[in-house]
Amino acid sequence: MAKKQVPLRLNEALYDALAAWAEDDFRSVNGQIEYLLTECVRQRKKNGKYVSEHLDEPPELTFPSS
Repeated sequence: MAKKQVPLRLNEALYDALAAWAEDDFRSVNGQIEYLLTECVRQRKKNGKYVSEHLDEPPELTFPSS
């Protein structure tokens, strides 16, 4: 199956969160985004709903300081 290239702009905090999550899961950031989107589509097909009822609301990206 051919893959499509999609330009994507993310704010820095979201990118950093995805990058950390991807590292924890031994994936690239691109691979993590693809995995998460696949899971969202699978969930929607399963129950007809998005994972979140508030999908259009920007996520709260505050992280505890180290």
